[in-house]
Amino acid sequence: MHPILFRVPLPVWTVPLLWVFLIAAGIAFAGAIGLFIAKNKPGAAAAGIAGIALAALASQFKEQTYTLGPLPIYSYGVMLGLSLVVGWYLTLGLAERDGLPKETMANCYVVTALAAVLGSRVLYILTNLDEFDSLGAMFDIRRGGLVAYGGFLGGFLGSYLFLRSHRIPLLPWADVAVPSLASGLMITRVGCYLFGCDFGRPLGENAPAWLKKLGTFPHWPEGTLDHGSGSPAWVQHVKERGLDPTAEASLAVHPTQIYEALVGAGLLTLLLLARRRQKFRGEIFLLFTFSYGVCRYLLELLRDDAERGSIPPSLPEHVLLPAGLVVFAVGYAIGFSHVVRAGVLRKVTQALSFVPAIVLYLALKPETFGASTTIQYSTSQAVALATGLAASIAFAVYYKAALDHPEQAMALNLPESTAAADRAADEDDDEDDDEDDDGRPGEKRGAPTKASDKPAREKRGGEKDEGRTTARERGAATEAPDTTGEA
Repeated sequence: MHPILFRVPLPVWTVPLLWVFLIAAGIAFAGAIGLFIAKNKPGAAAAGIAGIALAALASQFKEQTYTLGPLPIYSYGVMLGLSLVVGWYLTLGLAERDGLPKETMANCYVVTALAAVLGSRVLYILTNLDEFDSLGAMFDIRRGGLVAYGGFLGGFLGSYLFLRSHRIPLLPWADVAVPSLASGLMITRVGCYLFGCDFGRPLGENAPAWLKKLGTFPHWPEGTLDHGSGSPAWVQHVKERGLDPTAEASLAVHPTQIYEALVGAGLLTLLLLARRRQKFRGEIFLLFTFSYGVCRYLLELLRDDAERGSIPPSLPEHVLLPAGLVVFAVGYAIGFSHVVRAGVLRKVTQALSFVPAIVLYLALKPETFGASTTIQYSTSQAVALATGLAASIAFAVYYKAALDHPEQAMALNLPESTAAADRAADEDDDEDDDEDDDGRPGEKRGAPTKASDKPAREKRGGEKDEGRTTARERGAATEAPDTTGEA
């Protein structure tokens, strides 16, 4: 476990940030002028706004410099980049299979990915405002600080705005995009594990040795990062749990990063299987929203990092935490349980969905006259509850409509212009791939005959005529009477 995979050797160079932002602003303004001349007013407006923002940042950093040197390649950044690449191929492959316009979906993926990174950073800043003492610190992503749910919400908003501008429904896109969210969880949480953030509560003394080893995070050597002196788990345990500052590693904790990576793998499998029996557009998206909400809510019970944020109200934990599971149970009962068509079995699963809440209440309930611990929901738990319940209600409505109108429920409802453009692109691809057996481009019907091709065709025609003559002779011989007397 190490936050930096390797460093790219670069010469040391001090750069004034004022000129960096001014040059970037100049490029943005030049782009705005070019787009305006090309009569692309929306693009020109966006470039102009970017130029103004960069010019404003230049004034904020006019007396600051940035020293370039050996470039660190962070483990989390590598995993984030890998997740985006995997998500690209997975999303566009599923989009093409579902009949969505490929070029538009590719552009939508880029917009969604950028909006997701921005949203994850914004939610982290909002839940940890005390960590930032300047505007520049908010832009320093190298120190970490991305929230998964912020990425989901930001990506959803970015997708909605982009698709609305192209008059394409959101739900078909959401169905093909959420499997990449599951694969992203699976990959990026490995990056969290390598960095040592998003860790869990300390393990008990009776925990397996292999789990303790998996959940122990090291004290990095001094100078590993520009800030901090150890992994986040080690730093927090020194401050809050009395760990010796000379200790080489943190206390053994639940490796919740690995738990969530396994959740991502499980959700990816579930979503791909659910596609085989999909009944309406948006079903895969709603299934992911509810399923991840339940899993994330439970994982938050084991999380212990101090950067998760919290939301009122404050209630005893034996009341607040089981209440959340009751919300999910109600959501399952009114929504996703209707997938179970057998009435008796459906009622049994609905009753069983309330069992985890009862078990958790009994496990957390203090002894008679005992003091109870008062807690608040973490930010992710609150978002999980809200989105999970909303997904359940939406599923109940859409599923009932899908049973009444199955063909309409699976319709893409693409605008005619988009569908026509996609068909034209497919036809162009077919023409490019139209080659004969010799690897040469196939000739169109009605093309003029070349003189060089005539002898070859005459030869083939003669061979065919000889073949037909031979066949007729064999047929006549077969039909002739037998005069030899042989049996």
